[in-house]
Amino acid sequence: MTSRREQRAMADRLGVHADACAWCAIDKIPQPPADVLDAAGNPRLRPGKLRPLGMVGAALAVLFAPLVMLLTLLSNAEEALKRALATKEEKGRLRAKGEDERRRDAITVQRGLDQVFDGNWHGSAGRFLLRWFDHSPHHQRLLLVTPEELVLAAPPRRVSVGREKSMRVVARLSAAEAYLIDPFSGEFATQTLLIRFQDGSWLRVETEDPRSALHMHTLRRPHAS
Repeated sequence: MTSRREQRAMADRLGVHADACAWCAIDKIPQPPADVLDAAGNPRLRPGKLRPLGMVGAALAVLFAPLVMLLTLLSNAEEALKRALATKEEKGRLRAKGEDERRRDAITVQRGLDQVFDGNWHGSAGRFLLRWFDHSPHHQRLLLVTPEELVLAAPPRRVSVGREKSMRVVARLSAAEAYLIDPFSGEFATQTLLIRFQDGSWLRVETEDPRSALHMHTLRRPHAS
């Protein structure tokens, strides 16, 4: 995970005077209708394949997967033990947390926020989504916010390490085109943000950590829609 100081340094290297920035990614792009895909020139809809070094890293991740699963099980067991031994007040807090998570999940489904975009391929978000991996085959973007625009940067190819070294600006959205919002208005500590376009369409991005610098920025400077 990249620290905010490092993110600021990356913004400076890009020559972008950003108010906030964070690494983010999108979910799998759904298959567009055939006519939409043909009209767009059959753009890339998936990230690029990992190069040999990245494949080695992926193989190592598979080897360590059982250990990760074991640590997860131990963590879950520890949480269960804590709940069993919790005081009445602590159990009340845990119940409240669980209720918040269930409410968050219900709102997510109700508003369609479990989808990568609003579903309209002819809207601004849909057209932008079609070009996402044409801009760069890397699976992540550094999203930067300035008073004038949203800027997305990424390496020119998919990399497993050193994403910061070769990244470049791959897309810009002026403030007249789109803006960033937290769809939960800070009520829940999520990784979710929306790039909302002026026609009302939206694209969901997920930051690397909850309540990222971008989340804090949207709360400090809410957009008057």
